[in-house]
Amino acid sequence: MGAPGGLPGVAPTAGVTPTARIVVDVAGRVRRPGIATLPAGSRVVDALHAAGGARHGVHLGSLNLARVLTDGEQILVGIATPPGVAASAASAPTSGSASAPPMVNINSGSQTELEELPGVGPVTAQAIVAYRSENGAFTSVEQLLEVSGIGDATLAKIAPFVTL
Repeated sequence: MGAPGGLPGVAPTAGVTPTARIVVDVAGRVRRPGIATLPAGSRVVDALHAAGGARHGVHLGSLNLARVLTDGEQILVGIATPPGVAASAASAPTSGSASAPPMVNINSGSQTELEELPGVGPVTAQAIVAYRSENGAFTSVEQLLEVSGIGDATLAKIAPFVTL
């Protein structure tokens, strides 16, 4: 029989014992979507297990279950990304890919760095900087939805490439 949570033959990462923690958002077709706090060094498979596993019938072939997670990212499971939008964080290119936008810290990134994010131009980058100035540091990636000009579609484009 397979591992719990609908991931046959895939067990959570063993031996991850760092005391540092990361927070990720697991969304889409999982049993318990939401925020998961995991040990640093955890992988996509660990986030899926924390979310109760994929729902019945969801194919995980497009996800890199072995990819190491970064703090503040979102993992989209079993939902198609709109045309022209970057793949979900779970299948986002690794840092070794020449075409991947750089990871940007939304609490310290400059306007120029923020403009490197997919779907973010000068106006949106300035709105992010202004929001930070007026409200302080972001506490979650989803808080970007409070920035003028950022909606669900833009957040879906940039979430895999931002961190806190």
